[in-house]
Amino acid sequence: MTPLEPAISIQNCSRKFGELTAVHRLTFNVTQGEIFGLVGPDGAGKTTTLRMLCGLLEPSEGEIHVAGHDVRKDLLAIRDSIGYMAQRFGMYLDLTVQENLHFYAELFGVSPQKRDERMIRLLRMTRMEPFGKRQAGQLSGGMKQKLALMCSLLHRPKILILDEPTNGVDPVSRREFWTILYQLVNEDLTVLITTAYLDEAERCNRVGLLSAGRLIRCDSPSQLKKMMREICYELECPDRRTVRALLLALPGVVSVEPAGATLHAFLNPDIIQVSQIQALLRDQGLQPATLKQITPTLEDIFIAEIQKAERH
Repeated sequence: MTPLEPAISIQNCSRKFGELTAVHRLTFNVTQGEIFGLVGPDGAGKTTTLRMLCGLLEPSEGEIHVAGHDVRKDLLAIRDSIGYMAQRFGMYLDLTVQENLHFYAELFGVSPQKRDERMIRLLRMTRMEPFGKRQAGQLSGGMKQKLALMCSLLHRPKILILDEPTNGVDPVSRREFWTILYQLVNEDLTVLITTAYLDEAERCNRVGLLSAGRLIRCDSPSQLKKMMREICYELECPDRRTVRALLLALPGVVSVEPAGATLHAFLNPDIIQVSQIQALLRDQGLQPATLKQITPTLEDIFIAEIQKAERH
């Protein structure tokens, strides 16, 4: 892998299971040393994409290169170059933290000397030093994720692939996990992560939005917010359910979603104006109602783009 070569390259990649197309002509690159996030609802194709990258599934069509290697031809080289952390906890629950690390080091062919050096560093980085002799089955959810992360890093991979690593983990452990990821990226590790949390996607250098196996947007979180042609408004009103149903039936309204005690609505300014909505709500007796333009969150963008893609 040369310095100018992407760490991961997926070109026109599809994966079919019988009549079902789980991933459809997916194309994107991941630059060396960046955190790239894949975001999408359940069934969007995130896990299928990661499994193809790791060589666990063969693409039905298209090309995939990881660390400069073709997944169809150089699978062994790819497995040496990546660390993969699956959704489901894959450690041995009856082994201690240290015993799990020893086992995975042997699995990757790491010498005892290098293993011990790396274990010391990883335990210190993750603040797991006091728990080395604790059985994995007795760890908290956050600690289990840290153990899985350490096992995937023992062989010093160039690329770390994480499938929803913080799903179900408490907020403090999630924050600690991301602190560790930033440390690793500063050491030139490349990270590809899928996540169900949009606040985590905000922390990525770039984000790919997946819907029904298709990549519908791919850019930095800040650029994704600027790409929307539609304008986001915050709507305060007493009867949110009725107002939401009414607005969704209007041409030019892309999405209307609850956001705390308000609604967030994306409007196409070429088709509908705020004054028209205010007049409609007034005529329907749905007052008081106020609309103000706001900067959308990545979650707002994600929902609006998914709904646009589903309509098309």
